[in-house]
Formats: sequence, structure tokens, C-alpha cells
Amino acid sequence: MIRSSLSVILLFLFFSASSAEHNARTERISGSAGDVLEDNPVGRLKVYVYDLPSKYNKKLLQKDPRCLTHMFAAEIFMHRFLLSSPVRTRNPDEADWFYTPIYPTCDLTPTGLPLPFKSPRMMRSAIQLISSNWPYWNRTEGADHFFVVPHDFGACFHYQVEFNLDTKQEEKAIKRGILPLLQRATLVQTFGQRNHVCLDQGSITIPPFAPPQKMQAHYIPPDIPRSIFVYFRGLFYDVNNDPEGGYYARGARAAVWENFKNNPLFDISTDHPTTYYEDMQRSIFCLCPLGWAPWSPRLVEAVVFGCIPVIIADDIVLPFADAIPWEEIGVFVAEKDVPKLDTILTSIPTEVILRKQRLLANPSMKRAMLFPQPAQPGDAFHQILNGLARKLPHDRSIYLREGEKVLNWTAGPVGDLKPW
Repeated sequence: MIRSSLSVILLFLFFSASSAEHNARTERISGSAGDVLEDNPVGRLKVYVYDLPSKYNKKLLQKDPRCLTHMFAAEIFMHRFLLSSPVRTRNPDEADWFYTPIYPTCDLTPTGLPLPFKSPRMMRSAIQLISSNWPYWNRTEGADHFFVVPHDFGACFHYQVEFNLDTKQEEKAIKRGILPLLQRATLVQTFGQRNHVCLDQGSITIPPFAPPQKMQAHYIPPDIPRSIFVYFRGLFYDVNNDPEGGYYARGARAAVWENFKNNPLFDISTDHPTTYYEDMQRSIFCLCPLGWAPWSPRLVEAVVFGCIPVIIADDIVLPFADAIPWEEIGVFVAEKDVPKLDTILTSIPTEVILRKQRLLANPSMKRAMLFPQPAQPGDAFHQILNGLARKLPHDRSIYLREGEKVLNWTAGPVGDLKPW
């Protein structure tokens, strides 16, 4: 009873504090974190876009337009963006970077989940094509090329589609490793986890795709108070695959449910209401726990809707971490500390919460997490270009001597070597 009364009092205090955010100015962090968001990559790099047969991209999309709205759609919109971007060059001899537009995630099950099984063969086929028809791949074996690979486990090309405890997909991904032909290229990928074989040290980590227009259609007036302390909608247990919850999300989501399902400070459920986006805008904290992968679209949604992201994913590599001041706008909770979430969050001073809310209110934070059409200055497209620009100029060591080979074309699982 005492615990319940204390919770109600704390909740009231935070309602009052959060309503003050709407009367406060937005806040900007001085220094590189804030400045990078407004960098203009135009003039600092030139990108050549390979002209591939449509079977690698457009025909896949025509076959299944659902690819335009799933969380891996950045591969499609990045292609569209670059075709009309001022950084594009039609002269490959002056290019800093080469881009191969393929849509390896656009092969969906009837329920809309991407299938990974053809992706390595498709990627290998595309690389064979560009290396046979243009001279640029061969001179560096891809070290001045970048690929968008937004799979669950990046260029290890495995999704958590079908799962059982004897054949864990992450273990399969780790066993496969990054596709050998991509090991010199720069990878643009959503998967970001430190000390993981599927994350290359030179990767550019991006947010998953979340439909900008759909979210904008659900904006509510900014003066509506944030009357929910902690909000989460999603799975706590993968009942079909991991009913005990020990493997899914490394047990973190199960711990959230078991510890806080009856706590009045926590509005958590497996339901996904039609008011989901509105509810996030009425919340102070939004839980962003890992699932099968360390990230989810909730991270994007929380930032866009000004809800302080509570990031529960040990060793996560966050998108555009050199541009977005994650430590300033979010709260990080170790997976082992999930049972103490209520204490951790209620102990954060009101002035700290208000500052995080003011920073999240900065439009540049929201833009950097989205792939809008048409593109906008400082959006996720531009953050990717900034990441590529910061890797210039290329070190001369990336250029191979005549006849020199580094990559092994026949390495990897036998199935990857089959024609696509």
C-alpha cells in the first residue's frame, strides 16, 4: 500500500514537471555533437551509383511493395536519394565512393518478415557483375565501395525468422560471419553491437526505417501533458519460440514484465493500440529494450515523439553516435539492472528530465533519425553521407598493386557460391 501511494505521488510530480517542458525553449548542445547534425556533405564527397539490372532492385520492389514500409527499407530509399543527390557523379573516375544498389531484404514471407537465404548469393552476384564490367572494384577489392545491408545481423545475412533452441539464428550468423567479399567495403547497417563478428569496425550504423509521413500524421498538440511515466508496447516473451523468455532479449523483456506488470508507474502491454504514437507523445520515458537484435524502431519513434528513450541493450552501437548525443537525450540501463528500473527512473532529477526533453524537442534530432522523401538537410541520408565524408581521403594503402588479391571469392558456405 505504501509503495502504491508513493508511486502515485511520484507520478503526479512528474506530470507537473513534464508539462513545463512545453513552455521551455528547445536546447542545443554546443560542440561537435550539435554541429555535425547540421553539416552539409555536399562538396565534400562524390558518389558513383552503379547502374545494375533491375532484377537486383526495382523488380524485387515491384513484386512486393511491402518492402517500402518495413524496418529495412533504408536500402530502397538510400538508392532513390542518391540518384537525385547533388553528391552523385556520373563520372566514375572522379568518384570518392561507389554504391551498388541492391535490395537484399526485399524478399518477404507472407507475414511480411524478410527471408535471408538468397541475400548472400544476390550480393555475390552483384559484386561479380560490377567487377566484370567496371575497373573500380578490382583496384581496391571494394575498399572504396559501400553497401547498405540493414539485416538483423548486417552483412552476416541472417534474420530471426524461424527459431528453435537448437538452431539459434544469431549463432548461425556468427558462424557465417560477414560475407568475405564485403570485408574490405564500408557497410551501412542497422545492426550495431560492440565486439560482435557481424559488426565491422568501419561500419556506419544507421537507424531502422520508420515511415516519416505515417508518424507525422499522428502528431498531437505540444501542450498536451505527458501523463504516462513509463511506456512500452511489444513482446515480453516469444511464446512460439522461447516461452520461458530466457533467450529472447537475453531475458531483459521478461524481467520488465515480471517486475513491473502491476506497477502503476509502468504502462506496459503486449497490445499495440491505434493510439500507439499518441501514447508515446504522452509519455516521459519510452522503453527501448533489445529484442532478437539490440535495436528496434522504438528508438526512432521515441526520439521523433520526444519521449526519453530508456535504452536496455548492453554493448549497443547507436546510430550516428558521433552526431547524436545519446548520453544527453537518453537513459542507459544495463540488462542486469532491469529489476531496478523503477528506482533508477524515479531517481532522475526533474531538471535532468526537462533538459533531455528540451534536447529532444530540437527538430534536428528528429530529422537525423528519419529518411524523408524528399530529403531534408540533416536527415538520416545526410548523416550517412557525413559518415562517408569523414572517412575521406582514402588511405593510399587501399589501392592494390597490379595482380594483387586479398579477398577469397570461394570462401564461405557452399550455398553462397550457387548462382543467383
